[in-house]
Amino acid sequence: MTDPLTLSPDLLRPVQTPTLRQDRMRETAEAFEASFIAQMLRPMFEGLSTEAPFGGGEAESTWRSFLIDEMAKQTVRSGGIGLADQVMATMIKMQEAP
Repeated sequence: MTDPLTLSPDLLRPVQTPTLRQDRMRETAEAFEASFIAQMLRPMFEGLSTEAPFGGGEAESTWRSFLIDEMAKQTVRSGGIGLADQVMATMIKMQEAP
């Protein structure tokens, strides 16, 4: 006989609602789009000089990758290039497939 106060481990597991699942898919799709945009921006900054009087020196070249990543994330937050929507649609199709 089981103790009536004992809960099944299945009851303690969080339930993924469709909206929660779609929110996580949207985050993943936007992260993918930001990564893609960052990779497209990197070559644009490779030839830039970091020397004075207008450059930031070694610190600029050290932190440039973080700047590029944030520029890409901001581009996605501003609407992006539409890649996240396509990735999201593909993920939904993949989940609906048998």
